[in-house]
Amino acid sequence: MLSVRTSPEPSTSAHDRVYRGLRQRIMLGQIAPGEPLTLRGIGAEFGVSMTPAREAVRRLVAEGALTLSSSGRVSTPELSNERIEELAALRALIEVELASRALPRAHMALIERLQTINGTIADAISNRDAVGYIRTNLEFHRTLYLRAQAPAMLATCETVWLQLGPTMRMLYGRLKRTEPPRFHKLILAALKAGDEPSLRLAVRSDVTQGLRLLVG
Repeated sequence: MLSVRTSPEPSTSAHDRVYRGLRQRIMLGQIAPGEPLTLRGIGAEFGVSMTPAREAVRRLVAEGALTLSSSGRVSTPELSNERIEELAALRALIEVELASRALPRAHMALIERLQTINGTIADAISNRDAVGYIRTNLEFHRTLYLRAQAPAMLATCETVWLQLGPTMRMLYGRLKRTEPPRFHKLILAALKAGDEPSLRLAVRSDVTQGLRLLVG
């Protein structure tokens, strides 16, 4: 009897490793808007050949995290004001709905976890750690939205975060934050009170207020 090979090919696992590594760097704002990338450079960074680097880039271009010019130049996107406004509107729609769906499952253990994460955000801000701030801020939102039990909606939300990652890093530098986002406290208060209208308003304000500064 012929055996069936079930383990992934080395090139497949290498491609996935490069994809996940680049995806995280982009989402956390570790790559600036408009920064060029080369397949050779990506391959050297991750210790892989050109093929898995090319496949990872292709996936990220499809997700809108990278752009590919007609000449073959790969870079992170420099978002226009119209594009920022579009993505902000998407965040307001999707994240408000996720938060609303999460509310009935927002037990005290979840709220306490969110409070702990918010404290970590404060630490990142006091240390002027932009990447740490973006990471913990997204963790705050993701932890809440996971309770919505809406995986397709959350996946769409993460794609929006991915496209905004480099821009969010630029926004952080402009804001010069000294304390955690003030709307997080309102989100926590609304969760404790079981107040859906206040929760929806707080989440909408939190995910759009900063982005408005980039298009003002």
